[in-house]
Formats: sequence, C-alpha cells, structure tokens
Amino acid sequence: MDSLDALVAQVQGFSGTDDLLHLFSLLKQSDELLHTHAPRLQYALSSLDPAKHSLGYLYLLEVQSSGTLSQEQSENFLALASTFLNVCIAEQICLAPEKFNMVCRRVKEQALQLQEPLRAILPLQAAIRKLQPSSEFLTAMHADFLQMCLLAKCYKASLSVLEDDIFEIDQKRTGLVPRDFLLYCYYGGMIHIGLKQFGKALEFFQHAITAPATVLNAITIAAYKKFVLVSLIQLGQFHDCFVQVPLFPKYTPPVVQRNLKSCVQDYVDLATSYVTRNIADVKGYITTHEDAFKSDNNLGLARQVIASLYKRNIQRLTQTYLTLSLQDIADNVQLDGPKEAELHILQMIQDGEIFARINQKDGMVSFQEDPEQYNTSAMTMRLNLEIHNIVRLAKKLTSVDEQVSCDQVYLSKIGRDRPRYETEDFDIVPQKMYTNL
Repeated sequence: MDSLDALVAQVQGFSGTDDLLHLFSLLKQSDELLHTHAPRLQYALSSLDPAKHSLGYLYLLEVQSSGTLSQEQSENFLALASTFLNVCIAEQICLAPEKFNMVCRRVKEQALQLQEPLRAILPLQAAIRKLQPSSEFLTAMHADFLQMCLLAKCYKASLSVLEDDIFEIDQKRTGLVPRDFLLYCYYGGMIHIGLKQFGKALEFFQHAITAPATVLNAITIAAYKKFVLVSLIQLGQFHDCFVQVPLFPKYTPPVVQRNLKSCVQDYVDLATSYVTRNIADVKGYITTHEDAFKSDNNLGLARQVIASLYKRNIQRLTQTYLTLSLQDIADNVQLDGPKEAELHILQMIQDGEIFARINQKDGMVSFQEDPEQYNTSAMTMRLNLEIHNIVRLAKKLTSVDEQVSCDQVYLSKIGRDRPRYETEDFDIVPQKMYTNL
C-alpha cells in the first residue's frame, strides 16, 4: 500500500469517529503528498463518500481542482463539487473553513470559465448553509453566490440568502476577510437595484461605504457612485451636505470621509444639477458625461435618474394643484405632449406614487388624497409584522449589549481609558454610608 492509499484508508477509518481532530492534523501534514499524487486524486476521490468522509474529500478535491483545468476537467470538477457541497457534513468541513472557501471559489471560477454562472448558484447556496452556525452569520461564499445570481440574472434566487438578517461576522468560523464583506454589500445592493428595491439597495451600499477601513478601495468607490444615483432615484434628492461636504455617519472611517468625494466628482456634480429640477440640464449633463457613466456600468442608472426627475416634478404639482390639464402637466414637467404626460401619470398611479383620476374626455387630471384608512385585515397583518420585527431587533440589540458589557477586552479597554473615579461613582453610594462617616 503506497502513501496515498494509506491516507485514503486513514480518511475512511477516522471519519465519523471522535478522531476527527487527529484526521484533520494528518490531512494538514499531507498537503505536499497530495500535490505529488495530484494525477491520481480522481481515483482516490471515487473511493470516498462525500457524505461520510467530508473532511478528507474536501482536502483531495481542493488539490485536484488547483491549477488550470481543461473544459472536460472543469465539467468533472463542477459535478463532483456540486454533489459534495450538497451532501457534506457540516461538523467536518467546519474544521477547515479556508479549504472549504477555496473549493467554493473554484466552483465560481470554473462556472465563469464555462460561461455558465447558473450552475454555481445552488451549490454555493448549499455551501453557505453548511458553513453557517446560523443564518445570522456572514460567510465568504455570500459574495460569490450573489455575483453568480447577478451574472445569471436570477435575482429572486438570491432572496433566500439576501433576506437573512446578518448580525455575526466570525473570521475563525467562516474564513471571512474584509473584501468578502464589501463585495457582499456591493452585490447585494446591485441585486436590490435589479429588483427595483431601491431603499434596500441604499442600505447595502451604505454598509460598504461605512465599513472599517484604513485605505480607500475600489469597492467603496463603486458603491458610493451607485449610492448617489440610487439616492436620487429613491429619495428625489441627495442631501445638500453631501453635495458640498460629504455627510457621513460618525462611524465612517476618516480616510473615506477625506478622500471619497474627489473620486466621484462626476456623480456629485450630477446631484448638484438634479436639485435644480431642470430636466434639460440633467439630460445635458448625463449626455456630456455618458462615457464616464458607461465605463462605470452606471449609464442605465443615470437614465433612471432622469425618469425619477419627471416623477418628482409631477409629484410637486400635486402639492399645489387639485386639478390640472394633461397639456399643462406636460409643459410644467418638460414632456413632449399630453400623451406622454398621461403615460407617466398612469404609471405613477399604478406604482402608488400618486393618487389621481384622469378624465380623458376633457384631458383633465384630478389629484386626490391617499385613500388608505388603515382599517383592513391586510394592513393589520402588515403592522403586526413590522411590530414583530422591531421587537425581535430590540431583543437582539439587548443581547449584543449584554455580550459587549461582559467582554473582557472591552472592559479592560474601558478601564484604561476611564479615570479611576467618576462623579457618578459617588452618586450611586447609598446615603446611609455618608451618614456613618
């Protein structure tokens, strides 16, 4: 029996026993051996059951997939890896999260090489669930999974993962690195744009912008560019303080606050043009800087900014007039004619952005109040769901606060930074102690 056969026998013998840590140690020491016998690993893998010998199978599969693969080898690897990621035992693969992440990343790479991102979606989704201690943990595969959903244009397929509330980032358990978090936020924001969920997209992009950093990186810059455009589309404005001096939350890294604006000047200038509410100026600016927006893959979003400005200008009319002709609306909003004005208004009524009625006989539009009375069963269910989510979040915040309050590192830091005695320390002393002095 040669050394590779002996290692396979040890994998078969130690898997599923209390000797997993011993097997893990053997596999780490056998890295050079596995690379030496790389051409034979395909046959060794066929001797192992990925559902029983997951840890050993992981090490062999990672080495077998290293290097440049031919199309046939890529097809074979994707088939093996897809089966493995679906049936592997979480208890075993969690011992080697870095190796597991490498295999998952190669699944993505080979799917891209074959130009079939769709093939990586389900395996990566299964991999996320295997490595997560719970759905609250972010893994290194989240970003790759979202990227494959984007490239395959399967936006809704991502929602099973994207809608999880992420509260935990544990590098030791999941092998996560800062770049994985930034890409998760960036791709998550892009998917929400594809689903027209611009409010959620803003949240994801802001997480990328305000993430801890010591240097400004390309992902943060790209997220901020989209953040500006989505703000204009969703909110109809980009806060004036952002236009003059960027306004960020207090926890935003100083390097981002100092340097970000200079990298996105075209976008800040567009926001400045937008606040004038002049359609011609905004169109002209986007046309002039079309190459810059196109190179950032943001030309489509920039054109949606124009569409949003039409809507905002129409909404401003509802604050002044009760009735208005389609021709007057077209003139005020700089549309081509009554027909185009009617199409915009119908779309806005359908989207619930305004409440109005069109009299096609005389071409008049009557603007109305919101008819919602908040007395339907559907609205009651919606309010109950919101209350439930708020209560759940409050409990989570209380739990996190308790954990931080008991953390030895935090307490030691507070002890160093805080004066030995504070005024409030004396305020809490019972009054009877003063009387006894």
